[in-house]
Amino acid sequence: MAINRTAQIALSVAAFGSLAFIFGVIAENKKPAAGIPFSGKDVVICKYPSDPTVALGSLSVVTLFVATILGVVSMFYPYKGKSVPTEALFRSTTLLVFFVIAMSVSVLAEAMMMWATITEGLHRVRNVHHNLNTQCPTAKTGLFGGAAFLALDAALFWLVCQMLTLNAREDYLEEEDPKGEYGHIHTTEYSANGAEPVQSGV
Repeated sequence: MAINRTAQIALSVAAFGSLAFIFGVIAENKKPAAGIPFSGKDVVICKYPSDPTVALGSLSVVTLFVATILGVVSMFYPYKGKSVPTEALFRSTTLLVFFVIAMSVSVLAEAMMMWATITEGLHRVRNVHHNLNTQCPTAKTGLFGGAAFLALDAALFWLVCQMLTLNAREDYLEEEDPKGEYGHIHTTEYSANGAEPVQSGV
């Protein structure tokens, strides 16, 4: 059951991270290079084609957030019903480094995706310009795509963190329970008539 739970969390992180990547890439491809300007009285009205860029960007933000939450849960989840103190987990320098990297990449990807999505939405809402030379801009090219790749990287880092966490947990539990995972030890019993030694649990 514990192995199944571990796999479920890992697959969930990978799935939501992949969705954030896919939504971001599609948003980048669907985003128009610019709107179409129409001249009015002392103003320029920008018309943008109907496309799902803002919706896809929003979905990417949400799925990346879920992937990040699951990534954090994967580190502190009590696998097999056994909790491990945080300080015990972070004794591993490697785990600490990857945790910081995963969190940093996740925050950067989330911020970049939100920036691109909000910028694109504002361009479409505030489409009346008094600058007659406006080119009807959209969000900067590459923001959605860059954020998408960062989201995928973040999911991969969280998966690495989960693997390192499982190793740190095993080390800690072995120190706490030197008899083994289930507290069983084996003793050698000798029969009274000099027969071969027999292994049995105590």
